[in-house]
Amino acid sequence: MLKKKIIFLVGPTGIGKSAAAVNLAKKLNAEIISCDSMQVYRGMDVITSKASLAQRRQVKHHLLDIVKPSEEYNVARYRDEALAACEKLFKKGSLPLFVGGTGLYYSVIIDGLFPSAPEDKKIRAGLYREAKAKGGAQLYKKLAKVDPIAAGRIHPNDTRRIIRALEVFMLTGRPISSLQKQRKGLGPEYEVKVFGLNTKRELLYKKIDARVEKMFRLGLIGEVKRLLKGKLSKTASCAIGIKQLKEYLRGNCSLEEARRLMQQESRRYAKRQLTWFRKDERIKWVNIKEREKPAAIANRIALLIMGIK
Repeated sequence: MLKKKIIFLVGPTGIGKSAAAVNLAKKLNAEIISCDSMQVYRGMDVITSKASLAQRRQVKHHLLDIVKPSEEYNVARYRDEALAACEKLFKKGSLPLFVGGTGLYYSVIIDGLFPSAPEDKKIRAGLYREAKAKGGAQLYKKLAKVDPIAAGRIHPNDTRRIIRALEVFMLTGRPISSLQKQRKGLGPEYEVKVFGLNTKRELLYKKIDARVEKMFRLGLIGEVKRLLKGKLSKTASCAIGIKQLKEYLRGNCSLEEARRLMQQESRRYAKRQLTWFRKDERIKWVNIKEREKPAAIANRIALLIMGIK
């Protein structure tokens, strides 16, 4: 029996995954499945650097624009919907090409979900009150004591995931990291190849800064103004740019300062992404050169897929 093939293209923000993926998909008879926790939201096009309409006309994209910014979206729902999209592609003879930089989304597809711990609204509400009163750093220290492995994987500013990890520990008496070891991912019926894009740090940071500049040219301020007029879910409000432009729109900082802070936070996010992905030995890294065209990057990956170095 032939194995079902799945390709992943991952890497840090701003590296050029979307353009390379479109070129690669055309070579492989593939369709793209987004692996990005922010691109699921409708109306968040500029701030999440979604594939352009021209790119989407060339290659079909899945799991873009599927929920309102006011809705919460989680990894369990993502896994269900992404695997359903895979099966539809297999039936029509197309190859699923996952593209994105959300490490957790990549992980739940390839490695599976861990057994779900029960939820307790009272415990969670109490932890949120504690975070508001004492600050997220205090909760992070608490998590580091009971589950240092989970603390090492979660950013100190990611209050939502810190609280979930503490909630699991308080309910079960077991670290969430130990539950995660029980996960079951893609089975032996799948042939999975994972490629990661990277480049020299100074070039990556240059690309990130240029992308933020492009966002402003494409109407980022107007998009954020519209988003802030409505309700944003906790997840959607974490998009880089929301916090920085909210401060600008309130008159608390200049536009230049907001832009600088966006670039800084994007570079920090890229660093965290690379830290996550570098731990995964399944990833075949493709180091891109300055001014290398997306088509050339796609050609190199296609040769690697075919086993030609």
